[in-house]
Amino acid sequence: MRRYRKVDFPVAEVRRFLEPGPVVLVSSAWKDQRDIMTLGWHMVLEFTPSRLATMISSGNHSAGLIRRSGECVINVPTADLLDTVVGIGNTCGDEIDKFAHFGLDAVAGSVVAAPLIAQCHASFECRLVDRSQIRRHGLFIWEVVKAHVARSPKLPRTVHYRGDGQFMVSGDEVSRRRLFNPEML
Repeated sequence: MRRYRKVDFPVAEVRRFLEPGPVVLVSSAWKDQRDIMTLGWHMVLEFTPSRLATMISSGNHSAGLIRRSGECVINVPTADLLDTVVGIGNTCGDEIDKFAHFGLDAVAGSVVAAPLIAQCHASFECRLVDRSQIRRHGLFIWEVVKAHVARSPKLPRTVHYRGDGQFMVSGDEVSRRRLFNPEML
């Protein structure tokens, strides 16, 4: 088994190794406004009911729409949308309609008013279930109330942020089912 020789590393940069998962596009709507934001800070909290958390800065235009509506859609883009994902993250929704500007199709949700993004591999309609950490930490706690996932590709190539404008693309799947003890997870 390989051992690694380690050197000191800046504490402020550890997120480059710990980013939680694929970069997502969060779509929101309130009254006659809609927006999309790029988000890398999210985590799974519970399986049943399906609960997620997102960290959204109060300075973000989407944060206001999301706070008011109590809803959003978490959309999972694939690597072919990477430049669009970066472009969305570099623009402000109170200045442009990001759907129109980036050529994305808004699809009506089944349960929430926020639109799904047709070009994303998966879309999860969410309702806010806990507001207690929004003010202090910008942490929104969601329940997924409807999930939409494309049948193909079975293993989508998602993008993962590494900090400083660098991304990784998901790779091969590795199975350890024969060793897996589901009671321990």
